[in-house]
Amino acid sequence: MKVPLLDLKQQYQALKPELDAAVLKTCESQYFILGPEVEAMEKGLCDFLGCKYAYGVSSGTDALLLALMAINLKPGDEVIVPTYSFFATAGVVSRLNAVPVFVDNDLVTFNLDPKEVEKKITPKTKAIIPVHLYGQSADMTAIMELAKKHNIFVIEDGAQAISTQYRDGQAVGTIGDIGCYSFFPSKNLGCFGDGGLVVTNNDELAKNLKIMRVHGGEPKYYHKVIGGNFRLDALQAAVISVKLPHLNSWSSGRRKNASLYSKLLIEAGVAEETGKTSFDEKNKILLPKAVYKPEDESTGYESEKLPNYHIYNQYILRVEKRDALRDFLLKNDIGCEIYYPVPFHLQECFADLGYKKGDFPNSEFSADTSFAVPIYPELTSEQIHFVVEKIVEFLKSN
Repeated sequence: MKVPLLDLKQQYQALKPELDAAVLKTCESQYFILGPEVEAMEKGLCDFLGCKYAYGVSSGTDALLLALMAINLKPGDEVIVPTYSFFATAGVVSRLNAVPVFVDNDLVTFNLDPKEVEKKITPKTKAIIPVHLYGQSADMTAIMELAKKHNIFVIEDGAQAISTQYRDGQAVGTIGDIGCYSFFPSKNLGCFGDGGLVVTNNDELAKNLKIMRVHGGEPKYYHKVIGGNFRLDALQAAVISVKLPHLNSWSSGRRKNASLYSKLLIEAGVAEETGKTSFDEKNKILLPKAVYKPEDESTGYESEKLPNYHIYNQYILRVEKRDALRDFLLKNDIGCEIYYPVPFHLQECFADLGYKKGDFPNSEFSADTSFAVPIYPELTSEQIHFVVEKIVEFLKSN
């Protein structure tokens, strides 16, 4: 049996008539950059996320870059970021000649640890970038309290977490000063290329974001500030508008699949429960734990009315012999991927910051042991059973 890490063809076939019509309509309009399709998408996402302003941009990376430019990040300013994340989180800070300041992650949620954040705040700190990694919210209550206490900005990296809700049901990305999302094709809400979104409830920041998205020109060809070319293609906006109404049901499907994975691995005797953070005889594999669950789960994971407290952009497992298990699964036609093998503080491009191996043990543990298995909503029960069967086979013989 073949089980790909992701199969976007199934999603496309299910929505093919709508998607093809939306793309054709855009082609017939010959309006390809910003314009009515982008404005319609932005309005739809404002309503969906519950925010005041939303602007389509060229990628999730550019969303982060634009957000930092909008808060007037200067060379030498410090931005606190997790050391365990996708590269863009830290890369955009360095691109503006500011200083990324790394912090360790929490072993249960994989997100930055607020206690570690507080230790790194200095008079040079301009912002914190919490990442809602793998589709689960960071501890935004603690982070916002720190930001308010020290008068610093919070830019949420929700690239993997669009539609994830926090404890009170508020969408992540709308809690801090600016939220950033990615529409990369593999994301839960993906377009047909690169695309992203920035959101805010702050009038002044919204003005900065909108102007800087088009080279800082307002009106056109008149520039008081320097921005960039961060415009979103109308074709990508049209695709997102078609897919958006299906996002909650897709998230529900991912949660259902995650629940089945965990149930089967526990029943197989290789894991004790979700959320364990160290290996032993009862926990040969560590399962992810959704931290901010609703109080009442009686309606089950299938219900689209449950808050999306975790949308499982990835379903992350940890195992000591990670690389050997990955090779074993690939040989059995099971897609899997390592997110992320090298934390920022050990990346060669950040060597001048002076970090060394051992500085962030939780992140290094995550990088050395974590891998993702297929979790997309169209995955069948038979496929999940096959993946678990092969994982158990490996763990009981190694």
